[in-house]
Amino acid sequence: MIATSLEQRAPAPGPLALSEAGAILRDGPLPVDAGTQAEERHRRWCNVRRVLLIRLDGVAGVLASTASFAAVHETMPWTQSTLLAAPEALALRPHLQAVDEVLTFNAPWTACGAMALNAEPSTMRGDAEMHLVRKLRRSHFDAAVLFSPADQSALPAAVLCRMAGIPLTLAHVREPAHGLLSDELLADGTVGTGGDDTLRQLALVAHVGMRTADERPRLRLLPKDSHQMRNALQQAGLRFGQRYVLVCPGGGGARHCPPAAFAAAADVLLDAWADDTAVVLCALPAEEAALAELRATLPQRGHVLLATVSIGELAALAAGARVMVATDDLPLTIAAAVRVPAVLPGEALRREMNFS
Repeated sequence: MIATSLEQRAPAPGPLALSEAGAILRDGPLPVDAGTQAEERHRRWCNVRRVLLIRLDGVAGVLASTASFAAVHETMPWTQSTLLAAPEALALRPHLQAVDEVLTFNAPWTACGAMALNAEPSTMRGDAEMHLVRKLRRSHFDAAVLFSPADQSALPAAVLCRMAGIPLTLAHVREPAHGLLSDELLADGTVGTGGDDTLRQLALVAHVGMRTADERPRLRLLPKDSHQMRNALQQAGLRFGQRYVLVCPGGGGARHCPPAAFAAAADVLLDAWADDTAVVLCALPAEEAALAELRATLPQRGHVLLATVSIGELAALAAGARVMVATDDLPLTIAAAVRVPAVLPGEALRREMNFS
């Protein structure tokens, strides 16, 4: 029987009960302390045994993320780390210090990946993605860290991780991912917007308590590459032990400079040092035309090397330089990895140089 009389209904709440209910509705639950949340995130990630590191936009992006790879390894040395990267990043495999295995994948949401996949027959569309999901499922990863540049979303890779059943996932997001990620760092425009992708990725792993004391990119130099570059320098005319400034023209995207700017920067450096420092010109693959044009502007002071054939040789050449002048992300990141000062051509012209 339905109660209709005032006596049968529940008593009306008193003034105190109303005020308490209003406070709950207005203010919501008590906020959880930020430090407690950070400790909880770190605790969950410390149980990880197999972690997938995802960086799919090319060699320079992978190299910029190596400090974060090291942070994962140093914080959780018991983990086995697998890198998922574009096929071109295989060139870095001998030089990576904190990665146990490398998998390759042409991501359709990247320019190079889309180009490779579009060359396949239309009947194969989606096969690469499904093959990757099956492979990741068989690998039984406990967690995945999705490293992405500031202008690219990590959510497509997050979908693949969800399909592969990876329980812990971490990435930068521009807006809440609504459960697609277990842990997310909201991009607020304050980290990594000045072109320092390394700091952006370090902030990401620090969100779950993974840090490293050395925040520079990491790259292992191989003796064979150093030996090859020493011979190349001697063949180019440098004396044994002679110091040099390394100039890498070409590339740069929005930072692109004409060869004349590189030549002017080299002249400023040589005049500041006023010693026997030489200029070594080195072109990245496909930048030979820029090298030839730059060589013409430095007929007396330039020593030319051919385009390097490997990342390791370029790193060995940079490691022996006094300063590197470049605009492209790859040589600039390599310079940071081998602890050599690097400047853009315009920077060499605008400021007093203090390089030894």
